Parts: sequence; structure tokens; C-alpha cells
Amino acid sequence: MERILVSTDFSTRSDRALRRGSLLARQSSAELVIVHVVDDDQPRRLMEVAQVEATVFLHELARTMRELDGIRCESRVALGDPFQGIIDVAVELGVDLVTLGSHRRQILRDIFLGTTAERTIRHSVQPVIMANGIPAGPYRSILIATDFTDCSIIAAKAAKELGLLEHTEITALHVVDPPDLSLVLRASMTMQEIEDRIAEVEERANTKLEEFIHKVEVVATRCVVKLVEVSTAMAIKNCAQGAQADLVIVGTRRRTGIEKWLLGSVAESVLSSSDVDVLVVPS
Repeated sequence: MERILVSTDFSTRSDRALRRGSLLARQSSAELVIVHVVDDDQPRRLMEVAQVEATVFLHELARTMRELDGIRCESRVALGDPFQGIIDVAVELGVDLVTLGSHRRQILRDIFLGTTAERTIRHSVQPVIMANGIPAGPYRSILIATDFTDCSIIAAKAAKELGLLEHTEITALHVVDPPDLSLVLRASMTMQEIEDRIAEVEERANTKLEEFIHKVEVVATRCVVKLVEVSTAMAIKNCAQGAQADLVIVGTRRRTGIEKWLLGSVAESVLSSSDVDVLVVPS
């Protein structure tokens, strides 16, 4: 990993992203680029003042990171829609990873557009870490959630290439919802038949999970197959808590058209409910 972009809006939530980004930069000897986007949807005078103030603040912050933390660090102020500004700078600089904090929701607006963090993640071509947890050190326990598709394979391989899986305990998780165990079918089966069917489904899933681990070439501390509970996202969250994971890795399909603006995927559900960091890797 050579270059990490940290997005900041100067909030406490962004401080977590900055701390996580600095830890990762030190761990991988990468350059850190701190970016703030000034929203251009405001009066010109206010925009100019905000741009000057942000430039001065980020310049001092980058200098502090270089002198006190020993991290190669630069700063950048961009103009535009916050999420698009982050993406544009990330592409321009060719960063390997984007790190940002979870953003406060604005109820009605976010129902239609989502938060800046969610919109950035939906449109980014680079892996993105949403820093939800309070960074205390390098990642020690990581949960890789997989549905055995190319998306989750790409996500796991990207995490490995970024060096995130080194010196950590890795839990590989697959959440399964047996399609042949509907309530109607269960009503016509004995308890033993239901248990046998579940055992058969779990055995197949365990085999696929082992194949997944072999394919992505990681060493998993544990492999877990879990029957779906309320939702797949909730099952992932509960398993992450049980494994004391401080990072969850999920893949996501790149959407087109109006689907890019809709919530509902497992990745987005995990992002909205997780209290630990989440790495989302676009396919």
C-alpha cells in the first residue's frame, strides 16, 4: 500500500478516520493524503472563506503528522459535492485506499441520497474503510463475510494485497438461508427431517467455505457457517461481536442507473449497523 486518502469534515467522526489512516500509513510506510471538500452549493464568499480556513488548518495538520508521527503526509482542499470531491481526488492521486468516518444522517435528505460516506462507497473504484470504531492500534481480529461470489473473492484478495490480513486472527463467515426450508415445507416435515436438511445445507456450505479460503489464499483462524437470523447483516454483526473483530470485510456489486441511489444491499446494511470498521471493496 503506497498512498491512503483520509477524508475529513473536521468532526469527531472524521478524527477516527484520520487516526485509522495514520495507523495504516505507519504500518505500511504509505503516504497519507488528508482531503477536505468544501461544498460549492453555497454563496461564493462563504465558499472562499471556508476554502482558505480549511487549507490553513490542513496544512498545519499535515505538518504535525510529518514532524510528530513521522508519516509522509500531504493535504488537499477540493470544491464540489463532498462525495464526488472525495472520489475525484482519490482517482486523480491513484490512492490504494480511502478512509472516512461515519457521517451524521440528515433524515429526509438521506432517505433519498444517503450520507456522504454511503454515496462515496457506492461510487468509489477504490476500497473504502468506514472507521466506526475507536482506533487503538493495528487490526487484531478480522471478519471476512462471503457469499462465495466473485465480489467477496475480490474483497478478500484486495484486503490481502493491502496488507490488512497480516498478523491478525481471521474469521471467515458465510450466512446461509436454506431456500428449501420455507414455513410451508417445514409444516409437512418431521423435526428429524428438518434437522437432517439443515445439517446437509451446513455441510455443503462448510465445503464451499473451505474452497473459498483456499481460493483467496488466506489462513483462517476459524470458519463459521451461520443460519440467517433476522437478516444477513445482523448475523454478520453478531458474529463480528462474538469474534471480537475490529474490521469486517464485505464486497459489493457496482450498480448502474437508479440502483446506485438505492439502499438495501447486504454491504450497505452492514455499514449502517456496524459499530466496528468496515472495509467495502467494489467489484
